[in-house]
Amino acid sequence: MTPTTREHSLTIRKPYFDLIDRGDKTIEVRVGYPKIRRIAAEDRLRFTSGEATLLTRVVRVVEYRSFEDLLDAEGGAAIGDEALTRAELLAVIREIYPPEKEALGVFAIHVGRVTG
Repeated sequence: MTPTTREHSLTIRKPYFDLIDRGDKTIEVRVGYPKIRRIAAEDRLRFTSGEATLLTRVVRVVEYRSFEDLLDAEGGAAIGDEALTRAELLAVIREIYPPEKEALGVFAIHVGRVTG
């Protein structure tokens, strides 16, 4: 890590944790809470699910106006289960984040494995 690199922590549901751990999920979707807005490329992002933790590197962060805009621009398989249709993935995301949370801004946090 460089002097400007920060480490952040997020709690994540187990199925999504496992997808990130396997390398299948490379985009974490969040809304614009202040702690999310502080995450930047090259930072470290530690995901926690129960007792398990996983350290990743933030590759880039992209803000979108809505979940629809996010899904128009990003690959659905990188966000969630590749078996889900766009409509199903949108429904899953909206189950987690209601409209008032979506209004805070939608963030695609691209992550990769920490190497070395």
